[in-house]
Amino acid sequence: MTKTKSRQQDFLKRLKQRREGIELEDPVVEGRLVRMVGLTLEAVGCQSEIGASCDIVTPNGHHIEAEVVGFSDEKTFLMTMGENRGLVPNARVIPSGHTSHVKVGNGLLGRVIDGRGEPLDGKGPVKYDDEVSLVGKAINPLLREPIRKQLDVGVAAINALLSVGRGQRMGLFAGTGVGKSVLLGMMTKYTNADITVVGLIGERGREVKEFVQEILGDDGMSRAVVVAAPSDAPPLIRLHGAMLATSIAEHFRDQGKHVLLLMDSLSRFAQAQREIGLSISEPPATKGYPPSVFSKLPQLVERAGNGDAGQGSITAFYTVLTEGDDTNDPIADSARGILDGHIVLSRKLAEQGHFPAIDIEASVSRVMPSVVSAEQVQSMQAIKQLYSVYQQNRDLINIGAYQSGSDALIDLSIRLHADINKFLKQGMNESVDMTSSARQLQMLANEMSENKAILQT
Repeated sequence: MTKTKSRQQDFLKRLKQRREGIELEDPVVEGRLVRMVGLTLEAVGCQSEIGASCDIVTPNGHHIEAEVVGFSDEKTFLMTMGENRGLVPNARVIPSGHTSHVKVGNGLLGRVIDGRGEPLDGKGPVKYDDEVSLVGKAINPLLREPIRKQLDVGVAAINALLSVGRGQRMGLFAGTGVGKSVLLGMMTKYTNADITVVGLIGERGREVKEFVQEILGDDGMSRAVVVAAPSDAPPLIRLHGAMLATSIAEHFRDQGKHVLLLMDSLSRFAQAQREIGLSISEPPATKGYPPSVFSKLPQLVERAGNGDAGQGSITAFYTVLTEGDDTNDPIADSARGILDGHIVLSRKLAEQGHFPAIDIEASVSRVMPSVVSAEQVQSMQAIKQLYSVYQQNRDLINIGAYQSGSDALIDLSIRLHADINKFLKQGMNESVDMTSSARQLQMLANEMSENKAILQT
């Protein structure tokens, strides 16, 4: 009898809400769940915009949050923020009327949150100051502050040969197990930035705690925000995690702060969008990636960079996983075209114990000429040329087939190979600032000039 009375009260309450809703301009129209295939839910009878959230209520009162990801005729396609367990046919689908907004504020500093903005560190609720759009707002490219100042990342090879400018977007291209996460950790600790925002998207859950405790530590976490959406999170949460990390970075940039944004990885973001696109029957284009993936990537990356005049900056490093060490992977190829440079890590160097395993032949910083002196650019080009000459003739040199004196440039590369390698290597707990990096590069260039003169006499 009690259950019957409760159902009657619930029906009367809903009827009252419907009557009141009729008087509104945009009444909330409930729908019902009719189909579930894979990750996608189909509902009929409800109307809601793309990106809006809906509440799915089962007959036993279980609530599941979902987001509208598409529609076709009378059907609305949704994807849940969590697990699909408990869903039944004809469950109520209630549009909330809220689009994707996130809360931001200084209370985020020192906190670890998930892709929905909920705390993971057990330190209680997060104190927020403002609410912003998850998708951000476009910046007029003509109003952006130009990149003119070098950013010290604490890694000699990058500071000297691949100089990074404040507000630049760089890609870190690497296969699995070649040290990209360790290199990211070094830059996190040694980069001179006001705020650090770390997005751990689609990576192993084990790495989250390690990154927070071992790489950032208490000192690093005091000025950092970590957004974690590991590989077992639903694709929508992984997608939102990357966008949330960028929204947080934008908030601090608009306050005039210089922000370092580290996202590991851009490939997992693309894979999350691929899962969503294929689930709603979007046709695959290149190697199984639907067209929406290649439109989402620039939308995310273009949000980083310098703000309007007088605002701060977001210097961003995005890791890109090259499957099978193939740098022509569709995501890697697309990322190269929209980023301001790329650092390629070599498995061959990593296997030789060379750390950081940066392939300086394949790596480039597009803004380096704008942030360092012309002399440093010339020294960089000379050292890279010499390094490349040695690598091209490495097999001949190693088997003794090369005759000394046959080519002056090869002779010079052999003489300086050990010194160049020593310059490029660096311990993971060692920091080399940009002044020391530039000085070491100049010393190496001077040594090259001296040896060149000796060989010519």
